[in-house]
This record gives sequence, structure tokens and C-alpha cells, in this order.
Amino acid sequence: MGCAMTVLDTTVVGIVLPTIARDLNASFADIEWVISAYVLCFAALLLPAGSLADRYGRKRVFLTGIAVFAAASLACGLAPSAALLYIARAAQGVGAAFLRAPALAIIGHAFHDERERARAWAVWGGIMGLTMVLSPLIGGVISAWLGWRWAFAINVPICALLATGVVRIVEESRDPTPRSLDLPGIALFAAAMFSLTWALILGPDHGWLGAQALSRACAGVMLFALFAWVESRRAHPMLDLKLFRSLPFVGAIVAMFAYASSAQVMASLLPLFLQNARGESALMAGMGMLPFALAMLILPQLGRKLAAYMDSRQILTLGLAVVAAGNLAMMFAARSADHVMLIVAMALLGSGGGLLNGETQKAIMGTVPRERAGMASGISTTSRFTGILLGFSGLGAVLAGGVRSTLTSQMSNMHLPFVHGFAERVMAGDFERAFALYSPAAMDALVHVARSSYGEGFAHAFAAASVVAAAAALIVFVAMKRKKS
Repeated sequence: MGCAMTVLDTTVVGIVLPTIARDLNASFADIEWVISAYVLCFAALLLPAGSLADRYGRKRVFLTGIAVFAAASLACGLAPSAALLYIARAAQGVGAAFLRAPALAIIGHAFHDERERARAWAVWGGIMGLTMVLSPLIGGVISAWLGWRWAFAINVPICALLATGVVRIVEESRDPTPRSLDLPGIALFAAAMFSLTWALILGPDHGWLGAQALSRACAGVMLFALFAWVESRRAHPMLDLKLFRSLPFVGAIVAMFAYASSAQVMASLLPLFLQNARGESALMAGMGMLPFALAMLILPQLGRKLAAYMDSRQILTLGLAVVAAGNLAMMFAARSADHVMLIVAMALLGSGGGLLNGETQKAIMGTVPRERAGMASGISTTSRFTGILLGFSGLGAVLAGGVRSTLTSQMSNMHLPFVHGFAERVMAGDFERAFALYSPAAMDALVHVARSSYGEGFAHAFAAASVVAAAAALIVFVAMKRKKS
């Protein structure tokens, strides 16, 4: 339940983002931060959360995570402005990290028999897959019948129920030889990720070569370089750079990052496309996500069967190629009104993601010595959420640039005056306020321009995701040729 809530709070929020933008009069950058602040804190704190759970007790840290997540969820539900919402979302990401890291260790500690443990992980995987399928529908129902604030507030009673179960059922456990915390590594990694994310969000509005975006991008690169330098000199680093001397390991990490940034991230981006480019309601957008979500659920089963005939390199390359093809198909669907093409493209994209979802973690763990399994698992999880974060902010930047340029061109061709603030409102998906800037006589033309511009912006974003997946497929195919070292 704890892990499922962290998945729900990413996908459900993706469904209600357009409603949040309209209700809080938020900009596109604001709604990007609603997702990015959560994922940033989640990704940066997963490794230290695991270390703290091993040191101070997994049950204790899990309960702390539940309390922080519940309090932050309540703050999100009550937030009166976009800025306060994404600050509360950052706190929610902290709680999510302290939920997920000890939860996995608790499962591993509770089941000692190999068969029981395998059954437990199968149940966990089934619940996570089911959550992925149901979360768009849950988000649509909440938005349509309860309002977006309940997408957060509903976590409070669930957390109370979960905490009661943990107190009664879960035994306390610790690692007898806990890892030391790498505080400089944690701080530098989080600061570098924050700077790069900030640069990607600022770029479309302030110009990629403008002082604001460029200074933050340079700061991010410098902080990553400093992070690598510090980690190379620590006795017990958060990230052992020696692992990256193995090309198969690098290939597997690239596959995980590309999967997250070009396939898994679509759980947050596709609802925006369906609502803002296709004009669907939140409820219909949640239902429209089913071809993608079901393929993500079903295809890992096929991946396990393929493992009898193909090695990890071949499955990863195939999965990334299918993701590239799916994003390319989505690019054409974004420029078309054909519903069948859209359903096929979403299913294809989800199929590639499903193949990778089951294989990426296994491939990473299979390219390192057994004694480094803990470190490799941490790197795997961090690369996944780093991919989601940079994928969302990077593809969001491509989307925003595409919407703005297409909007400018179409308004000029139709001889419509360009009112200040119109583009910003359209990019945020707040069409009501955007259209209010013009006379009612221009409404039909404005609806066409806004929807088609959003569709073209998404076509650019899907094309960029396709390039990322295709490049990663090539890297994986080359890098994983060599035997593991």
C-alpha cells in the first residue's frame, strides 16, 4: 500500500494538472514544478532513506514516512496558490522516499523462505501493476466528482489506515552493519538535479541562452562534476564510480534512464495531451489512458517468456526500439484526429515500456558482482527517477517551445491579434481565461488554434522522446556486447 501510494500520487496528479492550472491560475512552469518538485525530492532521498531505515529501524522510518506523506498531502489539498502547492509537493516527495525505501526492505526481511519471498514479490509486483492501470481512472473520477484537491486529501485516511496496519503487523528490523550516510554526496546530487530541472523549466519562457536558464544549467553541470569528484575520494560513497568502468553496466543504466524518460514519464504527460490537445474531460482522459496502462501491465509477462530465447541486451534493445516506434506513432497521432491511430500508438508505446519495465532492473543487477548488489539497486532506482524528472522537465520544455512557436505562426496566418498573456494561458491548459481575452466572435477560430498548437507541441515532444529511445537502443546494443566484468 505504501509503494502503491507513491505511484498513485504521480499518475493521479498528472490527470488533474489541467484542472489545477485553471483553479490556481497557474503558468505552465508552475504545473511543471507540481510534478518535478515531488520527483526531485523522491529521487534525491531514496538512497539516504534506505540508509536511515537500516540504521534506525525500518518500521520507525516507514511510520515517519507515512506521517510526513499524510501531512504534506493535506497541505497540498489546502494549498491556496501554485507556489505553495509545489512546496507541499516537495515535502510529499520527501515522505514518499521514506515510504518506499523501508517498505521494500520490510518485505525482504519478513519472508525468509525463497518460495515465500518470490510469492511476496509477485504480489507486490501485481499490486504495483494494477495501481498503474487503475490510477488514471481514479484520477479521472476524483477530478470529475470530487475536485482536484481530493487527489491529495484522500491520502490522509489511507495513511491513517496504513499506519494502523504497520503498528500492528510489521516487526522492527535493522541492518546489523548499516551503511554510513554520504551527506556531501546527497547534497551535491540534489543541488545538481534541482539546478538542471530549473534550467529546463525556465528555458522556454526566458530563452535557452538567457542568463537565467544558462546560469542554472552551468551550475547544474558544475555541481555534477563536483559530485563526481567528491564521490571518487570518499571511502563509502553514495555512488561508486568504479561500477561505470563496466560497459554492460553503463548500457543497462542507459536503458533504465531512457525507459523512464521516454516511456514511464508518459503517465504524467499523456493526460495533458488528451485534455489539452484532444479536448477530453479528466474522466475521459483517465479512460483514454487504458491502452497505454494495460500494455505496461501485460507486456512484462511477455518479457519473461522472451528471456528463454533472448538475452538482456536483445530484450532491452527491442524494448527501446518499440518505445522509439511508439513515440514516433504518437507524433503522427498528435497531428491527426484519428482515434484508432491514437489507440494503436498508445498501446505500442506502452508495450515497449512494459518490455523494459520488467527487464531493466534485472539487467542492471546482472552486470555487477553480487557483493555490489545493494549499491547497484540504489543506482538503478535513482536513475529511474532521475530519468522521470529530466524527461518530464525536458520534454515539457520541448512541448512549451512547440506550442508557443505554432501558436504564433497560426495566429499570424489567420490575422488574429496576439494579446499579451494568451500564449501563457494556452500553454498552461487554461483555455477559458485565454479565450476570455478575445471577443466571443473569434471563439471557434481560437479553439482550433489552441488545440492544434498543443497537438503540434506534443508532436515535437514525442519526436524528442523517440530520438532518446532510439539513441539509447543503439548505445545498449553496442555497450552490452562485452561480457560483464
